[in-house]
Amino acid sequence: MVESSDAPGPAAEVVSLAAARNLTVATAESVTAGLVAAALGSVPGASAVFQGGAVTYQNRIKVDVLGVDASGLAATGAVDAVVARQMADGARRVFTADIAVSTTGAAGPEPHGGKAVGTVFVAVASAAGTTVSEYLFEGDREEVRRRACRAALDQLGALLRLQDAGNKS
Repeated sequence: MVESSDAPGPAAEVVSLAAARNLTVATAESVTAGLVAAALGSVPGASAVFQGGAVTYQNRIKVDVLGVDASGLAATGAVDAVVARQMADGARRVFTADIAVSTTGAAGPEPHGGKAVGTVFVAVASAAGTTVSEYLFEGDREEVRRRACRAALDQLGALLRLQDAGNKS
């Protein structure tokens, strides 16, 4: 889902809004495996706001890097709202970012941990709290991943549009 830098899109909007509000952004990705970070990084000027990202495909990395609760992860599996929340909170902490987004889900071709193919959780964390949205996307593996990336960028943009200029949250 890397966007062309000559056309406006959700990643360009996130970078522009974050820069205008002097806010930093980070990512924690599982199902999208770096697509969100790549989309943000493709925008000229992203280095002013994009702190970095963690691709935490394996559960051990979610625990070791982002601080996801190991017992909860073992009980629910990675495709879970609580895991998404902890991933976003962890990315915000690890990258000392004002806002962080996370993605976790089942892209297929088989269900993951009892969750249907297309089930995706996206969380956005800020000082004001963390919100999680659940999606059920249709399509093949790449379509699910592409749509999850777009949902993450759209949620980041929505949060940034709500921020007052100069409000660090």
